[in-house]
Amino acid sequence: MEKTLELNPNEVIAFLQKRPENFTLDDLIQFIKAKGIRMIDFMYPAEDGRVKTLNFVINNLEYAETILTEGERVDGSSLFPSFVEAGNSDLYVIPRYRTAFVDPFCEIPTLCLLCNFYNKDGKAFSGAPYQTLLRAEAVFEESTGMTFEAMGELEYYAIADEQPLFPATDQRGYHESEPFAKLNGFRRKCMDFVAKTGGQIKYGHSEVGNFRQDGKIYEQNEIEFLPCPIETAADQLLLAKWVIRNLAWECGLDVCFAPKLTAGKAGSGLHIHMRLMKDGKNVTLGPDGHLSEEALRAIAGLMKMAPAITAFGNKNPTSYFRLVPHQEAPTNVCWGDCNRSALVRVPLGWSSGRDMCHAANPQQPSAKIDTTGKQTFEMRSPDCSADIYQLMAGLCVAARYGLELPADEALRIARETYVDLDIHKAENAAKLSTLDALPASCIESSRCLDGSRAVFEAKGVFQPKMIDGIIKALKGYDDGSLHEKAKSHPGLMKEIVEKYFYCG
Repeated sequence: MEKTLELNPNEVIAFLQKRPENFTLDDLIQFIKAKGIRMIDFMYPAEDGRVKTLNFVINNLEYAETILTEGERVDGSSLFPSFVEAGNSDLYVIPRYRTAFVDPFCEIPTLCLLCNFYNKDGKAFSGAPYQTLLRAEAVFEESTGMTFEAMGELEYYAIADEQPLFPATDQRGYHESEPFAKLNGFRRKCMDFVAKTGGQIKYGHSEVGNFRQDGKIYEQNEIEFLPCPIETAADQLLLAKWVIRNLAWECGLDVCFAPKLTAGKAGSGLHIHMRLMKDGKNVTLGPDGHLSEEALRAIAGLMKMAPAITAFGNKNPTSYFRLVPHQEAPTNVCWGDCNRSALVRVPLGWSSGRDMCHAANPQQPSAKIDTTGKQTFEMRSPDCSADIYQLMAGLCVAARYGLELPADEALRIARETYVDLDIHKAENAAKLSTLDALPASCIESSRCLDGSRAVFEAKGVFQPKMIDGIIKALKGYDDGSLHEKAKSHPGLMKEIVEKYFYCG
């Protein structure tokens, strides 16, 4: 038995003992009959980025097979109003078998599957963000000969009634344990349920942010995933938010994925780690243990496209209350090793060559372990206002752009944007002045996307109508002077946060 299949918490994988990408119709029917499944749910994100659900009762075996092979019709004009007109609105939804999981919340045994959209001609619906991501991935592989993998760090605040005992230290919640962290148990349940949906979790912990307000405690948490194919990484993040919100509802708690809740307190990001793969091997590191030339060129592409990427990853005005100095959120276009003030961070990558396990456990024989697969580079600007599929597609396009630049030009960009210091310290003001700034509002973000749209539309990856819709939505916030207004009117930020509290 493969080690990747043993102990798998996804009930479908555990029963079938198959990798999900190999699931067939016969596999799912076998599971339905063996486990007494009574309902099938189709799930899919719409233009607003939220999960939508279509329920089916299994009347008989024939109907179950029909659902799983033929899918169903849906009203595309309600799901994608910018793309589909009411006069010609039907789309098909067809399930992706590899996404199958048992609903952990429903009392009726229910099999859930994420779906693809198709038009009347049976062709993939080009306006779906998931389809945009598939195109970005395919073009990346065709152009570079590599595949693009990713994973996310999902940050959120869990909110409960205030408790007087063992009060937490304000803004010092990083990896805090009970009893000072009150909601670690909720996070553990979230992780367990996300794993049951197929999410490949790396770890979870309490984050820096915690505070009290209006009789409530706000505790920031993070769940981080393992690297995987980029479309799977996006699916897992989509479902994780769905799980966390549903579990909070069941537990009588509230959760918030908004990028900023109040001034002076840590905001919540959606950091995306990326790695370059070739023939199943991570090529982000070179033979010398340092970043490979390919990785440096991909980072150069992220540097060039970073302002425009905010249009996919920072989609409402509260995003730009988070992207301010001294809050471990990026403000300028730069990258660095282990540098949390940089936009792109290259995290510590187990490249010392030393057997630290043996050092900590002398009784364990020393071994030489290949740890190069762990190395990633991390984009720190996005947050959960993002459309996760558009964001992943945008990152994939930007990395490809860097790899398609002449090598000397890309490496020059990488050199010029590298920083090995905290750019927000006063003594580093001279270096800061040489770096481009990220947009400070949705309107600025829309202009950046408009100026770079040709890069994202190239080779048919992003549809022009999708770019038009994103730009229109960002401009509609009319938030160019919002920061100044918020300084003069202290209650304004609270109003804005309440308006976008359940964003994404």
